[in-house]
Amino acid sequence: MAKQRLTWVDITKGFLMILVVIGHFSGPMPTEFPLVKYIYWFHMPAFFLLSGLFFKPITDNQQLKPAIQKRFMQLLVPYIFFLLLLTSIKYGMAIGEGTFTAAFLRQDLIELAVGGRFLRGEHGVFWFVTVMFATYLLFLWITRFKRSIQLMMLAGCYILAQLEGTFAMSLASEPDAASMQIPMLWNLDVALLAVVYYAIGYYLKSFWMNIPKYAIAAAAAVALVAVSADRAGWIDYHLSMKFLRYDHFLLDLVIPLAFTLLVVGFFQLLAVKATFPWLVKIEEHSISIMYLHIFIGFLVEDFLPFNLFTYTALGLLVPIMLSIAIPKTIPLGEILLGRFKPKTRMQLH
Repeated sequence: MAKQRLTWVDITKGFLMILVVIGHFSGPMPTEFPLVKYIYWFHMPAFFLLSGLFFKPITDNQQLKPAIQKRFMQLLVPYIFFLLLLTSIKYGMAIGEGTFTAAFLRQDLIELAVGGRFLRGEHGVFWFVTVMFATYLLFLWITRFKRSIQLMMLAGCYILAQLEGTFAMSLASEPDAASMQIPMLWNLDVALLAVVYYAIGYYLKSFWMNIPKYAIAAAAAVALVAVSADRAGWIDYHLSMKFLRYDHFLLDLVIPLAFTLLVVGFFQLLAVKATFPWLVKIEEHSISIMYLHIFIGFLVEDFLPFNLFTYTALGLLVPIMLSIAIPKTIPLGEILLGRFKPKTRMQLH
């Protein structure tokens, strides 16, 4: 029996998806307030943390295979579908432009196979899905041990992630170039950090489900201090999970958690007063939005006024329309979008 979703979870994820779209806008942004930088401080950790809220440990080995199969269908089937879809369109456009060569194909196929941080352009967001799947598998394994061992394993994951991030950032001046000096299939190494945020959602579920107002106020204070310190030049904090840019042992926990707590708590308070159906709709079609918004931006930037508003609006609306159309026009469209419902009655999330 499926568990009823909580409204505040849906509207929070809808809001976070808007931030994902905004975070990939490549046009001019106001220089007086680095919005994208602050979005990256927390939006990806927030997704992992919220996913951890609904994690169910598996102690029965007979339930392990169906649990993994469900996650595969929900995460990797859409990954494969959209990878093939966007790649086919890209190759068609390259053929039309006369830029499709053997060298182009060979390099592109290598990048598609390795995935993760090596995927750029229209495939730039694909790393998140493989890391989420790896994080789920890693935490499934971790939770098969007793709690004290779990905590030690998570501490080890966090330390290893920090060591890798620090080492990676020493390899080049730009994070994307630096991270590519460490080849890794599907960004699996990022799961070392992601699993910590995931676990915080799982272990502190009762807290996250009903955040006290004093905690929201405290998180707001921490967030304000962090932004003020950054604006004053006292800190120069950055976070990019895709490119291994996590090299501050304390702030990589404090800042993402404070902002996530503030956003989640804020929407919990709002959800008492209103339902925000448009945010729920965005969350409902978040798979298509995540995979398609960058590509939509590439298509329209030469034909329409390219600004943050048009990029965000089209990056949300067009994928939503396609998400509605795909199940109606393509066989197994629901499954291709990750809307997989297992025949068993297991309560898996």
